[in-house]
Amino acid sequence: MQFNIHKIEDWQEVVDNIIPQLQHNILLLKGNLGAGKTTFTQFLLKDLGSEDEVSSPTYSIVNEYNTPKGKIYHFDLYRLKNIEEVYDIGIEEYLDNSFLCIIEWPEVYEEELYGLKYHTMSIMNTGESREISFD
Repeated sequence: MQFNIHKIEDWQEVVDNIIPQLQHNILLLKGNLGAGKTTFTQFLLKDLGSEDEVSSPTYSIVNEYNTPKGKIYHFDLYRLKNIEEVYDIGIEEYLDNSFLCIIEWPEVYEEELYGLKYHTMSIMNTGESREISFD
């Protein structure tokens, strides 16, 4: 799926189209700084019924949110330098016990996902809009 959005309210259309497509409990979010990964997550969690305040997990590494469907864990792996640091935070336990795990900056962990089913969303900030692809 491809989207091109021009204003923050357009994230709602993206979420409306993606929620019915979510078949796996892992969603990788890729994009440069300021692309809109956390903004997308805010819209997504609201639509999934979370009343929690959604913020970037840049410093906490992982934020936990409640929804009627179960726990959602939102990761930011940007500051992690190697796979050992990813395992040190207990990522496998989160993956096993979640309704959904949203992983920003997944590159340090991506090879470990071999054989698992997951979705990938890429966001490119062009300056005037965001070009989004979802698989």
